[in-house]
Formats: sequence, C-alpha cells, structure tokens
Amino acid sequence: MNRRDFLQRSGAMAGMGVLGLSGCAKRVQTKALAGAPTLPFYDAVPPLVPIRAHEDRLFRITVCLRPFRAEGPRLDVERVGYKTVVHNYGHGGSGWSLSWGSSTVAVKKALADGDRDIAVIGCGALGLTSAILLQRSGAKVTIYAKERPPEVRSSRATGSWTPDSRIALTSSAAPGFGDLWEQMARTSFAMYQSFLGMPGTPVEWTDRYSLTDGDEDPIATPRRDSSLEFAFYNDRISDLTPRSQDLPAGSHPFPTKYARRSTSLTFNVADYSRQLYNDFLLAGGRFETMELHTPSDIALLPQKTLINATGYGARQLWADKSITPVRGQIGWLIPQEGVNYGLQYKGLNVLGRRDGIVVQPMPLGDATGWNDDNEQPDRDEAVAGVRILQELYGRMESASRQVSKSAS
Repeated sequence: MNRRDFLQRSGAMAGMGVLGLSGCAKRVQTKALAGAPTLPFYDAVPPLVPIRAHEDRLFRITVCLRPFRAEGPRLDVERVGYKTVVHNYGHGGSGWSLSWGSSTVAVKKALADGDRDIAVIGCGALGLTSAILLQRSGAKVTIYAKERPPEVRSSRATGSWTPDSRIALTSSAAPGFGDLWEQMARTSFAMYQSFLGMPGTPVEWTDRYSLTDGDEDPIATPRRDSSLEFAFYNDRISDLTPRSQDLPAGSHPFPTKYARRSTSLTFNVADYSRQLYNDFLLAGGRFETMELHTPSDIALLPQKTLINATGYGARQLWADKSITPVRGQIGWLIPQEGVNYGLQYKGLNVLGRRDGIVVQPMPLGDATGWNDDNEQPDRDEAVAGVRILQELYGRMESASRQVSKSAS
C-alpha cells in the first residue's frame, strides 16, 4: 500500500491497523455531511502520512533552556575596559525566528566605530547570523565559544517560525519595542526566503493543523498562566503569511470537533545550522574553542569590538538575572518520508521535520517550563506525548471504521 495514498485528498482515511499505524485495508472516503460547507478543490486537505507513534521510536530526548527577558532581547552597547561589547541575547522562544533581524541591529552597532576585526561570543542562532552578517560587511570575524552545532542550545529548538514567542511581557516591554520587533521580524522573514529550495531543505513551508473538541476535558487542554501576559505582536506582520483556515467537517481526516489549518515556515535545524557554520568557515571565519566565565575574561581576546550572543549562557557570564529560564523538552520520533506537517492537540505540539518528528507536550501553553532550569531529559514526559498522539490516531482509526461501515 502506498503510504502517500493513506489518506484520500477529500480528507478520507485509509484503514489502519493497531493504533492506526499499519494495515492494508481498503481505502475509503469520508462521507460528506449533508448541508455542510465544503472546501474548493484547490484547498483540499492533501494525503497525510500517519505518524508511527511508538514509544520505542523515540531515538532521542533533548532539553533547551530558552533565555526570556521581560523587557525583550538585550541589544545595547556596553564598555568593558577598553572593549566595546554589543549584546545580542535574550530572545525567549524567538531566537531562530528573529536571528537575522536582531543580528542586523547588533552588527550595525558593532561596525559603528569603524573596527573591522570583530569577535563574536557564542555559536548558536544569534552568534552564527551575527558572524555571517559581519563578514558580508567586510569584517574579519572570529567566533569564540565552548560549543558549536549541534552541541549548542539553539540546536535543540522546535524549528518553527515563532517571532513573538515569549519575546517580552506586555507590561515590561520598552516603549517602541513593538516597532523594533516588527523591523527584526520582517528582516528575518525576507532572509529566510533565500533558503527556500536549497539542498538539504534548511527552510520550508509546511501545513499545521490545530485540533480541538468543544467538550474535551479542560485539564487536558492548553492552559495559560494569567500572571504571564506575554507580548503579542504577530498581528503586525499578518501580511507575511497566509491566514489560518477553518476546515469544515468531512473535509479532513481528523476526528475532532474543530480543525484549523495554517501554513508556516519550518527550520530543519540540523541542516540549517550546519549550513550557516559552513558558510561562516568558507568565508574565512575562524572558530576558537574557549569558555568565558566573567566579563573580565574578554580581556584575553585580541579584538576590541565584540558581539555577545551567548543566549541563556549570558545569565551566568554576564550575571544577568533578568534572564528567566523557560524549559522546553522535545521527544524525537524517527523521521518518516512524507510526514512534513504539524499538529496541535490536547496541549501537544507535533512537527514533522527532516531530522526527526518533534513531540512536545505543552500543557500550560507558553508558560510551560517557566522558571525551570532543569536540563535533564524526562522520558516519562516524552512517552506521555507519544501516547497523546497514539490516542489521536486511535480516534482516527475508529472514525474510519465507522465511515467504512456506513459506506458498505
């Protein structure tokens, strides 16, 4: 049986075996509901390959501490002895998404004095983009860091275009920060278009499906901490991405009461970060393995101008207690050909990437992992996420059988 034909374009499900993950039953179509609205043919839900959601297919579990600052990212200039330090850290859950725009701001400040031999501290999303932009401006660049991809925290990111994810608190963001955020988001989005279609598919557009039941247990659905009013700016760039779309019953394969589809950018971080690092080296960049412990350690570096892109590491290096850790764990299922879509269901975030399938329980929404600096993987948490996915496909299998019976 061709897996790509597992689900019919009309939204039908093919027959599934145990947990909806195998089987060669006759393909059936979802019975259209009388009088129900339908989608135009060009908007039809494409065939969706079901995810093989088995616990033994979890091949790794990673944890990332997102560096959240209530006032937003730190992008100021500081003098440390005779050194000039431009800060570029504290992006919460928006590091990859805002990297090019934020680094454009930092690089402009670093070049303001005319220095063209510049150091970058850190080799994550912000460090690599800062270094590449410096090179494009004619600077000689050396990256100093303890780790490089895939060891850096940025390599453990979800990989979604989320430019305002935990970027600031509404009550704490500086006046005018929304304008700066929009500038950074638009600059980053424009840069990401140049990576589309490249070998390795470092960046691509993928569909996401948000699934909800009107009568489901509220304990099992995402909750939000009312004391954390994260700033929301995404409506400022609503012209960049397609609007989300409600899917009528019978037009999709999901058994939930409501389904909504959106289309967004996905970063295949394993390939994308490797490409950035290789681009940096090919342009003559140097990498020096070094761990800095205090600001005074930068006196050891020969460069007079530095960009500090140390992410969560800045909490210790710069003694920046304004950084709050936000723990994020991902359970990685083995990648599958054709699984290039995302799901949100009962507090679970799922995203099919080329380097693995993200399974990320988020029972408290954006507040999940708040002020938790534990970087130890929790297998029980990962397994719980897989079981939610199993439950969804079990419901889909049951719905498919009911349609088969009614059709016969």
